[in-house]
Amino acid sequence: MRNRSLWPYLLIAPTVAGGAFLLLYPMLKAALISLQHFRMGELIRGGAEFVGLGNYAELLAGAEFWQVVLRTLAWTAVNVVLIVVLSTGVALMLVRLRRGMRLALMSALALAWATPVIAATTVFQWLFQSELGVVNWALASLGFESFRGYTWFADGAATFAVLVILVVWQSVPFGALTLYAGLTTIPGELYESARIDGGTGWQVFWRVTLPMLRQLFALIVALEVIWVAKCFPQIWVLSQGGPDGATTTLPVYAFKIARVLHRYDLGSAVALLTVVLLAVALVANLRRMVRS
Repeated sequence: MRNRSLWPYLLIAPTVAGGAFLLLYPMLKAALISLQHFRMGELIRGGAEFVGLGNYAELLAGAEFWQVVLRTLAWTAVNVVLIVVLSTGVALMLVRLRRGMRLALMSALALAWATPVIAATTVFQWLFQSELGVVNWALASLGFESFRGYTWFADGAATFAVLVILVVWQSVPFGALTLYAGLTTIPGELYESARIDGGTGWQVFWRVTLPMLRQLFALIVALEVIWVAKCFPQIWVLSQGGPDGATTTLPVYAFKIARVLHRYDLGSAVALLTVVLLAVALVANLRRMVRS
């Protein structure tokens, strides 16, 4: 009987061990490097010197790091708010569509979600290209002549906006389909009772839909915060953190420090601080989700 009770744990043990190794080893290695003087010389010949919290002190004392932190917070907040709002709207629309239209829209969402990140980023580069891009052509055709030949990727705010559009476009399908699945579990009697009591659409959403899906909304927000904050390939392929650092977030900052300056110790410190900031931001949200 005891052997039978241990059998399920033995079956999942290889997967758990492999996952733990793949997750913990890079983090522990980065933590070790962040406490050392680790640059190109140490990478080649070894023998890195232990410097304690010196790398963290150097980061926290610099103004550039805090500028990147604030930019990352703004980047995350803008994207997550837009993703949640648009996902909610699309999910509510899916509930009301007829079967054929619902299937078509869900297929389009799944296709957008399945598009490889680099491929989607390359398409957005073409769309916003200054001379041959479809976006500039469409805006100029609508009478916005200032966008004829406009160079989106030479302006920090414009580049930031393009990246927001790209990330939101890639993320809304997950949120919309997840919320739609949640909406289908809400009993129709609750909506009927709310309408009989004279509730408007907005009141029904706030007093019926949102309370019923509170945990699901909290989960989506937590996942989107993680995915958006650690977003790297879209930013690197589209702008490499430019122009003038306008799209440099913490993951891009860590990579640039390690790759350009060969400060692997400082880059590891940035990566660890990013993990700490994400953990602090998510703990309160997850605690509320568990309590409710």
